[in-house]
Amino acid sequence: MYYEIATLTLPMGTAATAANNVHAYATDAQAGGELLGCWFTDIGVLNQMTVLRGFASLEEMNAERARTQASASPYGCGDIYQRLEIQSFKAFPWMKPLRPSAESGIRGPVYEIRTYGIKPGGVQPTIDLWEQYVPLREKISPCLVAMVALDGAPRFTNIWAYPTLDARSKARADAVAQGIWPPKGGPANLTTDMHSSIVLPTSVSPLN
Repeated sequence: MYYEIATLTLPMGTAATAANNVHAYATDAQAGGELLGCWFTDIGVLNQMTVLRGFASLEEMNAERARTQASASPYGCGDIYQRLEIQSFKAFPWMKPLRPSAESGIRGPVYEIRTYGIKPGGVQPTIDLWEQYVPLREKISPCLVAMVALDGAPRFTNIWAYPTLDARSKARADAVAQGIWPPKGGPANLTTDMHSSIVLPTSVSPLN
């Protein structure tokens, strides 16, 4: 699976309008891929909307990127957003395709999006370690997806779902206490370029 994350920086008070416009744009008959998440930042860089879409192939994702680039109003928000950033990813090959909450049963409403820089030569070791450790970690809380960036600096992004912020803190503490997270040896493959955002679903988000 391939994924696209679009980050829209919005003026205050425009989130509801932007979410409706994003939904219309991503579900239009001409659109490729599938809208999976449409979240608004609660903790992190504020006034940002994160849009996650999934694609069955790189060709489909590139075709949709071309549509966005040619659009007079990308994501239906050309006259709203102050800044638009689009990133492309390929899922770790062993991960199941990400599905909406209605199909998977996985819900937030608290979602954490974490990104880590990867040192040279560290991509495959990271994929292998996560394949080994994520099944253990998922007994505590679900990892929706882990995916390697196809553009920009070497990095990977992972998304987690929690019912509350307190549940997130407890899950992370339990995983460390049990010695199952982070993957042993994993941090050696990473740079210090790391960041995390807590995001909440908008009314149009299939992951809710």
